Amino acid sequence: MNLLLRTLRGRMRRRLLLTYRVDPAVAGGIIPAPFRPQLVDGSAVGGVCLIALTELRPGWVRPRWGISTENAAHRFAVEWDEGGATRTGVYVIERHSSDIVPVVGGGRFFPGIQRRARFVIEETGARFRVGMEASDASVFADVEVTDGWESTLFPTVDDASQFYRAGSIGWSPRRDGRGAEAVELSTTRWVAEAGRVNEVGSSFFDGLPRGAAQIDSALVMRDLPVSWRRPATTCP
Repeated sequence: MNLLLRTLRGRMRRRLLLTYRVDPAVAGGIIPAPFRPQLVDGSAVGGVCLIALTELRPGWVRPRWGISTENAAHRFAVEWDEGGATRTGVYVIERHSSDIVPVVGGGRFFPGIQRRARFVIEETGARFRVGMEASDASVFADVEVTDGWESTLFPTVDDASQFYRAGSIGWSPRRDGRGAEAVELSTTRWVAEAGRVNEVGSSFFDGLPRGAAQIDSALVMRDLPVSWRRPATTCP
């Protein structure tokens, strides 16, 4: 697809990165070729990204004309082979948005098919309660920023942060069903904080075979300038 919008810009008001430890055989049965699960400590890494965006707009438009959206993405960390090297990124299984613009434009004017959803948000200081309900999916997360770090996948919060930063290319199914298309996230200021998961639920991960997916950890990112562009990659 020839993208009409080569670059999107905005401000990441809040981003919750919920990480799941997933059975690699189960993940491998979900992720389409030529991608494969990226393993950490023998497990696949799945997750939900709950992101609040403001000033979202084409790259050439001034911030005041941007829109504000709540968004949810279910995804897996993946690898693929390209030019004799192994690349890393994420494969997004499904995306949901609170605003009609991403729903209409996703997969048409910029990568990523989006479905409409209703979000309920409660934020008090460093605690975030985010709920998403759609006709085909639901998510709920209660996360708060903490000085401690608990994870069976990543020894430190910095390890987790760098893992996600290295996987900045996100693939998702094309609207016409022919393969996948990519978009790359970048920011001039990457800062991630440890999050404590008080409660979490995902219809997608909870719907996998019993024991196949378990919540591992959470990262919180706040108030960062971001942009998305089409990366210099030709795979798949």
